[in-house]
Amino acid sequence: MQTLRDLGAAQQPQWPNQAALDAAVGKLRSVPPLVFAGECDDLKSKLAAVTRGEAFLLQGGDCAETFDGVTADNVRNKLRVLLQMAVVLTYAASVPVVKLGRLAGQYAKPRSSDTETREGLTLPAYRGDAVNGFEFTAESRVPDPQRLVEVYHASASTLNLVRAFVTGGYADLRQVHTWNTDFVKSSPVGRRYEQLADEIDRALTFMKAIGADPDEFHRVDFHSSHEALILEYEHALTRVDSRTQQPYDVSSHFVWIGERTRQLDGAHVELLSHIKNPIGVKLGPTTTPDDAIALANKLNPENEPGRLTFITRMGAGKIRDLLPNLVEKVTAAGIQVAWVCDPMHGNTWEASSGYKTRSFEDVIHEVQGFFDVHHALGTWPGGVHVELTGDDVTECVGGGEALAEIDLGNRYESVCDPRLNRVQSLELSFLVAEMLRK
Repeated sequence: MQTLRDLGAAQQPQWPNQAALDAAVGKLRSVPPLVFAGECDDLKSKLAAVTRGEAFLLQGGDCAETFDGVTADNVRNKLRVLLQMAVVLTYAASVPVVKLGRLAGQYAKPRSSDTETREGLTLPAYRGDAVNGFEFTAESRVPDPQRLVEVYHASASTLNLVRAFVTGGYADLRQVHTWNTDFVKSSPVGRRYEQLADEIDRALTFMKAIGADPDEFHRVDFHSSHEALILEYEHALTRVDSRTQQPYDVSSHFVWIGERTRQLDGAHVELLSHIKNPIGVKLGPTTTPDDAIALANKLNPENEPGRLTFITRMGAGKIRDLLPNLVEKVTAAGIQVAWVCDPMHGNTWEASSGYKTRSFEDVIHEVQGFFDVHHALGTWPGGVHVELTGDDVTECVGGGEALAEIDLGNRYESVCDPRLNRVQSLELSFLVAEMLRK
């Protein structure tokens, strides 16, 4: 691992105790895989369809998971809202929707500063439950490598719950549609989408009438993803597949490199260039076409469809100016890549109350810009990557509920970035559905 660190490992914790780190890494090297290589290959084939314009990706979940959040209710609520969104998008796009949770591993976050100061006291920044505690005390903020082992166990519990839900009847298509129907009827914002919901209802009624009841109506494929940030964790959970003798990161089906760690000669790009999972790279407003092409050549030298996803996060005010040149030149270079929009990270600001927030209208504006650019260029807007929760939090302003800055303190529960709540997430899915139908 020292070699990776030597490459220039951005955004890494400074572990104070090497012996404790070695013990934690040794434990992680011996544990069973969280996912299997064959599952990663299955996701890669689905993402190849996204690359070809034959499927759409819905990726969503917490900005940063917490150990306290590993409960049946919490996992079920996130899964439920993603399933609800997927039904609407599938009908509107008339193509399969690849369902990818931002969960079971999203326990670490990059930070803009190594430290945080409150009332004259400066402590290490909170880097996610994988590294240290959220509580603002000297003891809590010390990086503890034993937390990496806790990440593994928390991720295993989450995956067990997800697998039980998606195969045990909870993901039944008619039940999920009933939830959406309830949303449309009971929510003031939902009434705008009544026509689309009615169309889906008629389609399901027709299928029932002719006796069509395929297995896909009762269960779904659902995969996990997280940012591959903490090098020791990802490296320790990399295994050689017995079928192919190729290395896979078995911490998750899909891992991505963040905007702050995508240096071409850096440790994160080097590590992910060797694994065979499908992978993503976040591309922010400073990304040049040459940067994107060089990353593609390094991370996907065989130009395999489904291997690489570019997740753009430009900001609502910049997407129409910056994205066209990027997409045009990458496409002209013949690079096989799925284009996905992250409308969250380029649109964060601080409210007068001190809360970090995002405007729902900015989120929609960036997604619309993403669609408009791809339509103009004749390329496929392959998906959305969203920070969301299935709970009724108050972290992003705007939307049909018209949440204002004054409302943020009511239920602001995120330990890092603001997430769309349940109603905002469902509204997003109906608005994206309208974009897909056009």
